[in-house]
Formats: sequence, structure tokens, C-alpha cells
Amino acid sequence: MLKMLFAAACFSTPHEGNISMDKSKKNILGTSLVKCADQTGYYRDGYCASGPEDSGVHVVCSQVTKEFLEFSKKHGNDLITPRPEYKFKGLKPGDRWCLCASRWQEAFLQKVAPPVILEATHERALQILRIDDLQKSCVVD
Repeated sequence: MLKMLFAAACFSTPHEGNISMDKSKKNILGTSLVKCADQTGYYRDGYCASGPEDSGVHVVCSQVTKEFLEFSKKHGNDLITPRPEYKFKGLKPGDRWCLCASRWQEAFLQKVAPPVILEATHERALQILRIDDLQKSCVVD
């Protein structure tokens, strides 16, 4: 049951229009948040921004790996299979996606966390994750 609730929080329905999005748009480095990828994030605007209605806290911009995608699917959140009803094409290794902070932490502890794009990871992530863990896993462009 808990696994199903966690999966539901991490695979959210797209929320168009910035309902009550955090307007600060700062990243974990304290600078302006940059776009993670097209059609990702809780608001599907490409940014890993969050608001109070985002119970999954989709704020970690990651470059997903095969290992992470398999891990996530095994734990009830299939990010591989397309879901046309949500305009979701499915992810493949190398794609960037805004992940739930708690799912990223779970994967980090299991040594399968995907690399993080620090400039595109919202500062809200620091309420859940340690900055040094994120920095150890960062992508260098």
C-alpha cells in the first residue's frame, strides 16, 4: 500500500498553469533555476519547481540512467512506459526529468541514483536532501 501511495506521488498528473508555484525559482546553488527539460516538472513547464500541492516534491533535475529507471519501475513508478493519457512519452537513459526528492534519496541509498543537474535542481530539495550528496552525483556539462 505504501509503495502504491509513493508511486502515485512521484508520477503526478500534469498541472498546466502555475497554480501556486514557488516564484523564487532558485536552485540549490542559490542562483536562478535553469530549465531541466521540456515537459517535465510538476507544472510540466520544464522547471523542477514546486508548490504546496506537489506532495511528491518534484525538484531534483536528473539525467536518468537505465539502472535508475529499472529501480524506479521495480518500486512502483514506471517511468519507461509511455502514458499518452498524461502526454508522457516514457523516458530512456540520458533523458532529463524532475524527480521526487524522496525517490532520488531512496535510489542514492541503494547506489542507483541518477546524476543531478545542480543548476536545474530547485532549492526546496535541500529540505530533504544533503547538498554534498547531490554534488557527489552531479552532471558536468
